[in-house]
Amino acid sequence: MPNSPSFWQDLRVYAQPRVLVIFILGVASGFPWVMIGSALSAWLQEAGLTRSVIGYFGAVFGAYSINFLWSPLIDGCKIPLLTRWLGQRRSWILLCQLLIVAACFSLSQLSVIDNLHLVGLLAMAIAVSSATQDIAIDAYRIESFAVSEGRLQSAGAAMATAGWWTGYAGMGAIPFFIVDSNEWLWQDAYWVLGLLMLAIACIVLVVRKSTYHQEFSPASATTNIVGRINEIVVAPIREFFTRSGVRFAVSVLVFIFLFKIGEAFLGRMSIVFYKEIGFSNEEIGTYSKLVTWWVTILFALLGSAVNLRVGIVKGLLFGGIAMAASNLMFSWIALVGPSESLFLSAVIIDGFTSAWSTVAFVAFISLLCNRTFTASQYALMASLGTLGRTLLSSYSGVMVDALDGSWALFFLLTALMVIPSLVFLWFIRRPLTDLESMRNSPERDAD
Repeated sequence: MPNSPSFWQDLRVYAQPRVLVIFILGVASGFPWVMIGSALSAWLQEAGLTRSVIGYFGAVFGAYSINFLWSPLIDGCKIPLLTRWLGQRRSWILLCQLLIVAACFSLSQLSVIDNLHLVGLLAMAIAVSSATQDIAIDAYRIESFAVSEGRLQSAGAAMATAGWWTGYAGMGAIPFFIVDSNEWLWQDAYWVLGLLMLAIACIVLVVRKSTYHQEFSPASATTNIVGRINEIVVAPIREFFTRSGVRFAVSVLVFIFLFKIGEAFLGRMSIVFYKEIGFSNEEIGTYSKLVTWWVTILFALLGSAVNLRVGIVKGLLFGGIAMAASNLMFSWIALVGPSESLFLSAVIIDGFTSAWSTVAFVAFISLLCNRTFTASQYALMASLGTLGRTLLSSYSGVMVDALDGSWALFFLLTALMVIPSLVFLWFIRRPLTDLESMRNSPERDAD
């Protein structure tokens, strides 16, 4: 039996060009969350809107939880001219990015107070375009590696996480520094965000097509609408449940739904909490964005290498426990007040736990996809995880208000929210471990 690669050999996979491209696309995936997440929350808070209203704006993230409904389009529909030029995945990525740029420029022309409903519609447009972009990006990432390249898939998951946090946290610090200069408004910040997204779209033009994309070929030349819906929409779902078995498939989907709920409740209210507790925009940009960015990149790469050795299931268990414990740091800040040293400690610990759990989570979902229906099946599973993180977390502001503004108790409850998913994971750990072992087997090369 061949010797397992050393820890340092595991790290070398990150230098492969295919893996580096995944990082760039991860940036494109994370950046729109700044526009409809932290930046928009800060803008609304400074405009004087209530916690509940700010929390309700989080409902736009619901697009990420239902994008599986239109994910078959990314597998089966071609964009005229663009698909021939860029390929199936990149054509959809570019189209979505241009729509995000247009919506961002539109936001830069508005006043939140005078155009609240229009701001909400444009935020929804960004969310839908971004959620659609994510379908194509996730499919591109999975199809960049052969089925047997389990180690590279795990490395790709790590680089996707590092890229996402570079877009969300690293580049997400920019609007806070711009506005804190007292010379620019939030509208100016959104103009800059639109320009940055346009620059990312230009980079997408030069990355290569996905290597292991398999064109969807219908079993029969069906021409009626019902037959086409069955081939494009029903077939990916049926294949997943048939291959995995109904009981196991449902168990996996329930775990995916539960895993990130607590983290989402914390994330939706974090910017509002930082501002209410007394931190400045510059401090939020430095600690919550820049520090979190580097911490997440570092531990995403290290966490991926560790997960290769302990396995995805153990990585999810350890990451979930650490993720819940890290939420208690924010309860501590709520009790102590705006301490910069405590803020720094909290974002470092939270960045570490979030990176570890996210890398394991992405690798876990990627493991379950069939290459013929990559976009559809990944979107189905990822959207369930996003459902709890978006629609339910939109009530996070209502929860804080119901607790009479007790931030310490709120963050304690977010820590407890992860426990049900970990209990559920424990009961399905054996079949998941067997599946991981099978996918990493060298014999898969012969398939």
